[in-house]
Amino acid sequence: MRSVRAALQLIPSSMKSRLKRSEKLTTFYVTSVRKAGLFFDAPTTKQTQALYTQWLSFKRDVLVSEKKARLWQAVIFGAGQVEHTIESVKNAGATKYFVLSNHSSGFAQLLEDEHFDSTVPVLFLASGSALAPHAVEHFLSAIANRDVGVIYCDTDEIDSTGTRSKPKFFPDWNPDLHFSTAYVQSGVMFDTSLLKHDFLFETKSAAQLLAKLATIHSNLSVYHIPLPLIHVCREESEILEELALVKKEVSHQACVQVTCDGAFKLNKLLWENTNPLVSLIIPTKNGKALVQACIESIRNKTSYSNYEIILIDNASDDPESISYFEELDKLPDVRVLKYPQPFNYSAINNFGVEHAKGSLVALINNDIEVIAPEWLTYMVGHAQRENVGCVGAKLIYSDTRIQHAGVVLGYGGGAGHAHKNFPRLHTGYLNRINATSNYSAVTAACLVVKKTHFNTVNGLNEDLAVAFNDVDFCLRVQALGVRNVYCAEAELFHHESVSRGLDISPEKAARFNKELAYLKTTWSHIIERDPAYSPNLTLKRENFSIKTKEELMKERG
Repeated sequence: MRSVRAALQLIPSSMKSRLKRSEKLTTFYVTSVRKAGLFFDAPTTKQTQALYTQWLSFKRDVLVSEKKARLWQAVIFGAGQVEHTIESVKNAGATKYFVLSNHSSGFAQLLEDEHFDSTVPVLFLASGSALAPHAVEHFLSAIANRDVGVIYCDTDEIDSTGTRSKPKFFPDWNPDLHFSTAYVQSGVMFDTSLLKHDFLFETKSAAQLLAKLATIHSNLSVYHIPLPLIHVCREESEILEELALVKKEVSHQACVQVTCDGAFKLNKLLWENTNPLVSLIIPTKNGKALVQACIESIRNKTSYSNYEIILIDNASDDPESISYFEELDKLPDVRVLKYPQPFNYSAINNFGVEHAKGSLVALINNDIEVIAPEWLTYMVGHAQRENVGCVGAKLIYSDTRIQHAGVVLGYGGGAGHAHKNFPRLHTGYLNRINATSNYSAVTAACLVVKKTHFNTVNGLNEDLAVAFNDVDFCLRVQALGVRNVYCAEAELFHHESVSRGLDISPEKAARFNKELAYLKTTWSHIIERDPAYSPNLTLKRENFSIKTKEELMKERG
């Protein structure tokens, strides 16, 4: 398959276009690539460094900012390489700086210090960090021109020769990712008006402070500067300490059980629930084997017990399937409803929700199989949170490659699945395969949402019969002022395309293009800049690589 892929690069574009019109050839290629499992395309360290060097060259002017005389102060957490950070802060023109060691009393010490100025912005840094040129100007400009109380930036590392490497291009403020990974650890500027409360005492890191504020203020106003303005230097033990501090804050402030997974360097959050009834809606046409595997795995493996299954029979004509569905309808927790209309994924699920008794509804494809028994427990906990909308799961292909770990807007000009085809246990970019986090959208192959949210946005758009209806739905729910969540702890198999096949016939392609055009027109502002992704990362592949030269040139115009 590697040879085939290399050979394809030599074929003229006009011939490629003709070959793509062949349904048989396209089906063979797509299926072979998936089975091979070779092309999840995670960039190597060498590739990343080359792309980053190129990115820095293109962004040279952007990284510069006009220098203005403004007052600011710094707080440095920790003791490792603290002198290096102090020197950097002094060179950047801080009017004051304060060092809070791990043994100090945190903010209790700081706020009682007569030299701390409660009217001047304060930049929090982890010890060992250093400021890139013009970093402070970017921070001060952002805090002066935006109505926000917290600002953070991207980071990288720098060696003794001045070579910059290992960039971390963050998404915009992503509270669930922060709870899971403590991803914002250094380079955070606060409006000091947020720091005048007793509950800030005993805080020992910027990550902990941000987690504390986020649990208290669910709509905390946070701005992200998508530029690497801080050079960090963090040991593995310090990362684990940050996770423990974030765990402490989330556990104290919210109804949640937090466990720290040291192997994967993340926190797992199990939010409390009130044991609501969940209506699992499963559409199907025939597909006895798939439906049987799906429903038996739910009934035999799911630890959460308060659910009903609504199987929607979309004009089945296979006698064996029909007979099996009749037997299912006799079970106390299963209802089989007839929907004898042409296939329309949105309409079928809307019909199912109309008959749902649960306060939560779960849209489930008929080719889903349970892996993790607590999948629904985790998803229900998230879905019941006041500030959460749609909750999606980690879905795995039959060969254990990632099928879905969140949806990113902008891939291919429309939307795509983050980390698609990566190995199941790969960390992904910023640990986002294994860490629960916020995405603009998740797939409806396994999606849980409050029925009230579903009804408020009038359900799925029935003009989108097959493609992007879930993306459109998630974005409309998000517009209610809530966040959508990818729940990494909810693992299930998704034997995608087994039941319906690939959408590559001329008729299907025409329908797909029409639905894609709707998405591009309706949600152009998010496709242009998905806040759950980084504007510095590529939209050509689903692998979180840095933008290519072609993309950077197009961006520059």
